[in-house]
Amino acid sequence: MQKKTERKFYLKHFKAISRAIASYEDLNTLMKHLAEGTARTFNAKGVSIMLLDEQDEKANQLVHVASYGISEDYLYKGPVFVDIEDCAVCKGVPVFVEDMQHDSRVQYPEAAIKEGIKSMLSIPIRCREAILGILRIYYAEPCLLDEEDIDSLSILTSLLGVVIENSGLRNFLDQIKNALASLPPRMLKDL
Repeated sequence: MQKKTERKFYLKHFKAISRAIASYEDLNTLMKHLAEGTARTFNAKGVSIMLLDEQDEKANQLVHVASYGISEDYLYKGPVFVDIEDCAVCKGVPVFVEDMQHDSRVQYPEAAIKEGIKSMLSIPIRCREAILGILRIYYAEPCLLDEEDIDSLSILTSLLGVVIENSGLRNFLDQIKNALASLPPRMLKDL
């Protein structure tokens, strides 16, 4: 007999988090709060948010930007790389790893054992078709996940992707404004 999954993420949670994502001024604080809230909602050991290093597109390395419940030793165990061509998450599909110690996709199984992580859910952070990063939920015990919860998290990470993209564009525009402000007025005359 198949165990029934229990939903953990309902409309009231979805609305509250969606509003928060849309209203936060500080992206770093948003990601820290999202990591903590996700871990608490899903009774997870911890959550980590990692973004693709866009400065070196060839490296395909994920860079840690926020977490909750995970030790510094685990977070900085070594570089985390993704194979863009062969990675389900990089193609926009959530991936659940049931057994961290015996799954060939796991780069650091020994570190997972030491950290007490049994399984992991990875959800892509995307903006339109571009994958910007990954939200990972780590579990200390085996668990069953409800498909509706995974779908809700996928939508929220897409919203996060839009916020990340907008933040990058805002930073770029600020740099242009600063550069223009440093030009002599005669050079700005025809702009």
